[in-house]
Amino acid sequence: MPGNRFRTLTWGRYALDRRARCEAHAVSAVPLAAVAPSLSDPNHDEALAAHAQTLLAQLIQFNTVNPPGNEEAAQEWLAGLLTGAGFSVELLSAVPGRPNLIAELAPTGGRGDGPIVTLLSHVDTVLADAASWQHDPWSAHVDDDGMLWGRGAIDMKSQTAAEIAAAVTLAQSGWRPATGLLRIVVAVDEEVGGTLGARWLCEEHPERVRTDIVLNEGGGALLPIGDRRFYSLGVGEKGVCRFVVRTRGRAAHASTPGVGDNALLRMVPVLAHLAQAELQLDLTDAPQALLEGLGLLTDGRSPEEAVQALREQAPDLAPLIEPMLRVTAVPTMVSASSKINVIPARCEVRVDCRIPAGMDAETARARVRDLMAPLEGIELDFTETIVGNGSPLQGPVVEAITGWLKANDPEADGVVPTILPGFTDSRWFRATFPECAAYGFFPHRHMPLTQTYPMMHAADERIDLRDLSFAARAYRDLVTELLG
Repeated sequence: MPGNRFRTLTWGRYALDRRARCEAHAVSAVPLAAVAPSLSDPNHDEALAAHAQTLLAQLIQFNTVNPPGNEEAAQEWLAGLLTGAGFSVELLSAVPGRPNLIAELAPTGGRGDGPIVTLLSHVDTVLADAASWQHDPWSAHVDDDGMLWGRGAIDMKSQTAAEIAAAVTLAQSGWRPATGLLRIVVAVDEEVGGTLGARWLCEEHPERVRTDIVLNEGGGALLPIGDRRFYSLGVGEKGVCRFVVRTRGRAAHASTPGVGDNALLRMVPVLAHLAQAELQLDLTDAPQALLEGLGLLTDGRSPEEAVQALREQAPDLAPLIEPMLRVTAVPTMVSASSKINVIPARCEVRVDCRIPAGMDAETARARVRDLMAPLEGIELDFTETIVGNGSPLQGPVVEAITGWLKANDPEADGVVPTILPGFTDSRWFRATFPECAAYGFFPHRHMPLTQTYPMMHAADERIDLRDLSFAARAYRDLVTELLG
């Protein structure tokens, strides 16, 4: 692990550095008073919505593409905002210039024995090619339809903005937890694995992020099934069981193909097999509850029949749901000859294999061996196996979220548990703190998953500002319900 660097942020340091750092990152910094107006009524929904929008617009203007990240200016700006609202704030850095933010709000009389509730997000983003966008990805442009554009509008500066807007609004109104602790964690480096971010915090500073409840990305999406509308609640993430397939041949000059044995051509049947193969369904608890909740696993239907019904009733949604239900194996990288005129004696394909939460490493490897068994003349090596993890399908957090959605969108048809095909920083919290209940929840009432998911890591990322407001209200209300 990189060397530890522990630093506590003070308001004075923030005030001195703010202008220089914002200018260095070409950001027009919004005055703190404009971002966080003092509110005597934390239930003022319009003010909360405006607060969240201003916060998101400012965050998008910080270019935090990772690599290299450059998150420090954004983190110090957020730290100043939270400090001014009454939070105690620390910045912890694994390496210079990449600080993780931890902010806490405790009861006036001391924490007591209540839960620690952590609102988790990350402030780094993936690359954006401005030439491919309709609007500059760091402009935070708002169009006539009420959509705010920019890299991070979905993944996931919007959640950072909504969580902090809710927390600051509560704190400035005078609210404090009745018992327990409200914690904000804004991590860096999530987009490349969290080595300098949430993973580092959990492994190197567990005493600073130990928690009971986490609300993070990975759920809250709107799932349309015919005329029905469901909300997802992210209860876990899939793991990985990555592997390499090799074929061997005999090298020769490319001008005389009959002399050699081309290992690259020997890989063609492997690629065709991986393209066509469909692994068996693995319905662990959450996927089974998902199909049941969507009304697909009923009337004596088999899991396979339920998936077929999903494909028929929601053809656009099915490709996003099906990976939650089975092992997937996708070839992503190939290497063969290093010279154009040499027939390769060896070819290697790397396969990104994802495994359901709840499946152990040996079962996953057995699935892969079964998948590759029909192929002859190949070598198979496992390179990385990380077991997926998840949180309980029932409990006070699930009840609070379900109740809030029922009250705020009574026409919806329910909440269903989902497993994220990728993974989030929640993985590290569950692994480090086994009793922690971590859930993905950023509720979208207006943009369904079929619209939001294709925007992640893609051009023209944008969010409906009504959904940003909806999420900010959710965090405000859930925090007060869970902490009193």
